[in-house]
Amino acid sequence: MTAVFTQEETDKPPSSSNRPRWLVAVIANIKEETHPHGNGPEDAGAEYDKPETILNIRNAIESDGHRTVFVPANADLPFALRQVRPDICFNIAEGSGSDAREAQVPALLALMGIPYTASLVLANAVSLDKPLTKRLWRGTSLPITPYQVFVTGDEPLRKDLCYPLFVKPVMEGTGMGVGKEARVSTDEELRKRVKWVIETYHEPALVETFLSGREFTVGVLGRPDAHRFARRPELYGKDGFHRFQVLEIESQRSSTPGIYSHEAKSKAIDEAGAPGYLCPADIDPRLALRLHHLAVKAHKSIGALDVSRVDFRLSGDGKPYLLEINTLPGLNPAISDLCLMSDAEGLLYPDLILEILYLGASRYGMVKPRG
Repeated sequence: MTAVFTQEETDKPPSSSNRPRWLVAVIANIKEETHPHGNGPEDAGAEYDKPETILNIRNAIESDGHRTVFVPANADLPFALRQVRPDICFNIAEGSGSDAREAQVPALLALMGIPYTASLVLANAVSLDKPLTKRLWRGTSLPITPYQVFVTGDEPLRKDLCYPLFVKPVMEGTGMGVGKEARVSTDEELRKRVKWVIETYHEPALVETFLSGREFTVGVLGRPDAHRFARRPELYGKDGFHRFQVLEIESQRSSTPGIYSHEAKSKAIDEAGAPGYLCPADIDPRLALRLHHLAVKAHKSIGALDVSRVDFRLSGDGKPYLLEINTLPGLNPAISDLCLMSDAEGLLYPDLILEILYLGASRYGMVKPRG
């Protein structure tokens, strides 16, 4: 999709001493219009957004009096930004390629001195690298399962790893590279799957202990000073964070039972083969409190800012372990986990989007602090 800008879109909005009026550039990769580098796998670009998601985000931002323009996250992005001259960018771009791709747009915006939303460059680079994230979590005593990175597929299996195991690419999201075959129970299955991941995604494979328990995800908004800048300060706890109600992913009834795969994630909520999405999850309040505590600690330990979503799975004996963190969680109001959590507690979609926008803008002095 090529951005076309009118004079009205490129002119700066009028300033107001009482209420900000911004020109907001929504930056994203669009499905079927952004092509990953090289000969990618069948699910290449699964993380990219649909045009409807961009439209919903723009409508939400405009509902508060701002103006918006969509700018594709392609090779023309630097030139488009110079033409548009946005006050701030609402960034949900996944980037292209593999290594640190979610940090590409934040790095460019930082270089050009343009304000933007959500996490900064380093956190976006770290969160995409699952083994690096796990090392950081382990260093802060967060619960992770034993794991090993395979570069060639011929490495000897670590002695603390016992079957069944789970295999996935080290730098992909949205269930890419994850299917029924990701769960392996023999050395033969392990080697076959690891080499398939390496050859298909042109990156190492992550092998970790398979957890047989329930799966949850927890959304986080805010930072320690969120009360001073948020549109809805009442949302945030004393520590400045809002913890969404726990969402359970009931994958046993999905097309890939027990595995939250790309195939299952790509289905509409009420479509046959889709997992169940239960929010709030029917769990012991003590477990919910534990998941909320771990989600915020995981968020802070990698330097994430303003918004993230942390995924968990329970072991057979009910202990929660961190799987991964998404510093650019999906914002499709119909199917994205964070939006389902927001809807479950009555936080309207425009309010969710505007919280992310205002928290980001406040980092650049664009929002007056409260008292």
